[in-house]
Amino acid sequence: MPIQFQGNGGVVAEVDGTTFRAIRVTNRPVNYGSLGYYRIGALSGTMAAALAAGSDIFQWRWTDATNLGLLYKVAISASANVAATAAAITGFLLTAARNWTGIGTGGTRLTMTGNNAKLRTSMGTSLINDIGVATTGLLGIGTKTLDTTNMGSIVLGIGTGAITTSHILNLINKGDGILFDADGEGFHPYVAAANEGAVIRTDVIFPAAMTWKFGVDAVWAEAGAF
Repeated sequence: MPIQFQGNGGVVAEVDGTTFRAIRVTNRPVNYGSLGYYRIGALSGTMAAALAAGSDIFQWRWTDATNLGLLYKVAISASANVAATAAAITGFLLTAARNWTGIGTGGTRLTMTGNNAKLRTSMGTSLINDIGVATTGLLGIGTKTLDTTNMGSIVLGIGTGAITTSHILNLINKGDGILFDADGEGFHPYVAAANEGAVIRTDVIFPAAMTWKFGVDAVWAEAGAF
């Protein structure tokens, strides 16, 4: 016995083709209500050589107790402008932060008021508490507890070749540095409740003499429920 599905407006669902007669569906973003979807591109300054291991270089902090921050994608790219004097293997780590009760410090704190980062003007102004990106050195870590296991990682092999060599200049090409990606159908975002968030940190110490710059792209939604 056939069953009809009707939408909220009373329209019967359509099917495609004559073989499988699959129901027609349209994928939509999460229902964000009066909130919205947001995207930022953050650039560092020129980072000092020999940056210490475990340094916070990007911070994304959520504090709203009523709504949720749904982090869908985080990617990093990086380039050097002075060659290293010693080869090294290092990388970047994306780590969840819990019990984040004291804000991070230093670097550039992004402006998130008004229409900044909105993917549609009619969306609500972002409720994100703080986004920080390093300028020349590590960020002040604030007060938070980092998970022992990271959510994402990238390994870098850095040589001592001339800075004009493309693989030395471009530590991570844009598009290659995805640390977290839940942007596909059925994938689960990182869900941040009050006083939670995520940070990007360095792995082992960066090589001597090499100065460098990085960029971070992040996409998230804000919703009352998920």
